[in-house]
Amino acid sequence: MAAYTVHPTAIVDDGAQIGDDTRVWHWVHICSQARIGARCSFGQNVFVGNDVIIGDNVKVQNNVSIYDAVTLEDDVFCGPSMVFTNVNNPRSHVSRKNEYRRTVVKKGATIGANATVVCGHTIGEYAFIGAGAVVTRDVLPHALMVGTPARRIGWMCQCGERLPDSIDQHECDACGQRYDIGGNHCTPL
Repeated sequence: MAAYTVHPTAIVDDGAQIGDDTRVWHWVHICSQARIGARCSFGQNVFVGNDVIIGDNVKVQNNVSIYDAVTLEDDVFCGPSMVFTNVNNPRSHVSRKNEYRRTVVKKGATIGANATVVCGHTIGEYAFIGAGAVVTRDVLPHALMVGTPARRIGWMCQCGERLPDSIDQHECDACGQRYDIGGNHCTPL
């Protein structure tokens, strides 16, 4: 018997691998080759494709589609109605399934509501993508990204609080974690 919870309206195709204590809510569809870790949560109307790998403790809010060629590492948060793509130049009349571009969201990253992640990029550990942002390139670890296209406006602590942007060593006011912040990096000490 499964050690995870599936709402009666959800569809989990035979063969899908789902870890313990994961919760699959209303009208979710998880395809047969998806690999999902423990303690995850999938909100209403989520789709998970075949070539998808999801780590432990991932939270996927309502109305998110995780298409083929997407990997979400441990502790990733996907906000409501955010979007992943897997083809750069889709056309209805041209099959491009052999052209999917892999997207990787690293451990602890947050993607805000209604954000779009264009395929083929990596979002670094503990990065924070603001609501409505459009990610069109790789994102540095701990970067705070907003806008269309998304641009870095600051740095985020592992705990989710904004850090000072000035070049120096800083301590997070909320959790006490120390960071070395430079012009193009934010590194935990």
